[in-house]
Amino acid sequence: MTCIPSLSLDLKTASDEVGGCAGVQDSIIHIRIQQRNGRKTLTTVQGISTQFDLKKIVKACKREFACNGTVVDHPEYGEVIQLQGDQRTNIKEFLKCRKIAKDEQLKVHGF
Repeated sequence: MTCIPSLSLDLKTASDEVGGCAGVQDSIIHIRIQQRNGRKTLTTVQGISTQFDLKKIVKACKREFACNGTVVDHPEYGEVIQLQGDQRTNIKEFLKCRKIAKDEQLKVHGF
């Protein structure tokens, strides 16, 4: 997958524009896959910094990957992105392409 320059959404929250804290986050992002019923799967992304607007990230992912997605509040992990289908490689490339995370910060779990 290549980076698409026409999708130029500002994925940072408005409060970060004042502080000037830009760039890549520090923590590890976990990308997991969960089996639903039958052949259906669910991809979850946990650990994205609060400096990024998760709803805008989901909106861009839904448009780019042609899947549905949402942000859910997990009791243990906090806010987690859920995407329909096996989107592990797509979301990994998306986060690297948009400079949300570096390659060594992305941990892919699953089969």
